[in-house]
Amino acid sequence: MDNRLHVTDSGDGVPVVLLHGLTATHRYVVMGSKLLERSGHRVIAYDARGHGKSQPAPDPAAYRYEDLVDDLREVLDARGISRAVLAGSSMGAHTLLRFALDHPERAAGLVVITPAYEPDTNDDPDRLARWDALADGLERGGVDGFVAAYGEPGVPEQFRESVQTVLRQRLSQHEHPEAVADALRAVPRSRPFTDLDALGAIDVPTAVVADRDEPDPGHPLAVGEAYAEAIPGARLVVEDEGESPIAWRGASLSKVIAQVAAEADV
Repeated sequence: MDNRLHVTDSGDGVPVVLLHGLTATHRYVVMGSKLLERSGHRVIAYDARGHGKSQPAPDPAAYRYEDLVDDLREVLDARGISRAVLAGSSMGAHTLLRFALDHPERAAGLVVITPAYEPDTNDDPDRLARWDALADGLERGGVDGFVAAYGEPGVPEQFRESVQTVLRQRLSQHEHPEAVADALRAVPRSRPFTDLDALGAIDVPTAVVADRDEPDPGHPLAVGEAYAEAIPGARLVVEDEGESPIAWRGASLSKVIAQVAAEADV
């Protein structure tokens, strides 16, 4: 699958792999910051299957976490990387956790950014209907259709313009929007792990970067707190009250990733 993925590889040093969220691209992890490359890290980032410049999955249903984990493994294998620090947002966070559970010898450190998967509510019909509506909107009306289905962002006024701007920007980056629509239906129905107790098996330096609920209600702070509590020794990182989320600030997020990399055994 690696030759069907759009991958960037820059810098030298400790390998760090960046994994983005659903409907995003590789540009939306550290937001263009080059701090990691400048501070002695080899940064590999790629567009997930069906996203950005990557090719669609061979089957509309093949956007499950087991598929995304296979892609991550192949990205590492193709570059001769046996062990790396993994940093991922939302879908990317869930992917790297599944990867670390399946292939513990290959994950040297983890940065779990804005996780949202809640095992107890994953199959909630209203939740899945919301994702299906977004998929239908994108499929039938492109970016405008997706934005209409998304509705008014439920965030304070100070963050609303930023959310709307980023939403349109990142939806416009996809060469295969129909594949993103497929992913919007498949990813939310997939389970990266059975329950939070499974995360107790992780035994590498880990930071969980969570957002406060006001600017980012789609990634509840309580979920980030629960992940940090479930992963042995994990450090919880959250922005101060009134600040924009760390996940939105590439340089600040890169510093968190660099700290985990410094603690990792690569």
